[in-house]
Amino acid sequence: MIAPPMMLSRVPEPLDRFALEMEDGARIDVRRHGVADAPLRLFLSHGNGFAIDGYAPFWLPLCARYEVILFDMRNHGRSPPAAPEAHDYPHMARDVGAVHDGVAERLGPRRSVGAFHSMSGRAAMRDALDAAWRWDGLALFDPPDIPPEGHALHDGMVRFERRLAEWAQARPDHFADPSELAGQYAASRPHQGWADGAHGLMAEAVLRPDGGRGRVLACPPALEAKMYLANVPMNLWPRASDFGGPVLLLGADPALDRPSPTAAANRALAEEGGFDYAAVEGAGHMLQIEKPAACLAALDAFIDRHGLAR
Repeated sequence: MIAPPMMLSRVPEPLDRFALEMEDGARIDVRRHGVADAPLRLFLSHGNGFAIDGYAPFWLPLCARYEVILFDMRNHGRSPPAAPEAHDYPHMARDVGAVHDGVAERLGPRRSVGAFHSMSGRAAMRDALDAAWRWDGLALFDPPDIPPEGHALHDGMVRFERRLAEWAQARPDHFADPSELAGQYAASRPHQGWADGAHGLMAEAVLRPDGGRGRVLACPPALEAKMYLANVPMNLWPRASDFGGPVLLLGADPALDRPSPTAAANRALAEEGGFDYAAVEGAGHMLQIEKPAACLAALDAFIDRHGLAR
């Protein structure tokens, strides 16, 4: 089992860093960490409004065993601004596939597993269903899929996404420095349980300099809200058999006193779709940052169970 790191204050420098151009000209920032000649390549990305460097308590221990490819989705993190009209799931789904193929072209093909959270997990699902199965396995961390109309959980998930969109539209986008945003994360009930150091790491990851006026969110609030609302009509409620290989679904804990609505939705998706599934005990939607050791153990077991690192 891979152990999580001690408290982090910064993300280490990658082995390599490069940008990949997408079909519409958007550029995605890619970083390579870990063991360069490992038999397994892991791809990781993040949820809406966040950035993958902020998940370092989860992904940094993976670097001891695997080649680790990190990338920020368009208009997030280290990826440069892209056209707002192309900030949607169809483009992001194609981005996931293009990053996989672009890395293989640049670094050589290798057995690959995608480990994606929330928004990037939904984009990876969409790409795998609509375009091609590119993976030897997919590990999806609490993707906020909405059941079809008439399902007992449909209306609650729709209300949840609309509340998030309203919150995103109203959030501030300028900060004097990252510590200001880190303090807001730490004071927010859903984010209080993050691993030590994660609030500061995430604040650094999601902000960029704003021409001498402090820092600004890399993902503008309007685009964050747009993606929450885009979940509603997406009609993404697949079966495990729809995919071309093994898929692990890791969900938030439905047994919490105040569980995230995504917890029940992922449990229902797993039960109805026949997915390999586990709820991460004590975790909310940001499970990789809240419970990195449990998420590491589950991902490692999935990889070993399917012999993907041999």
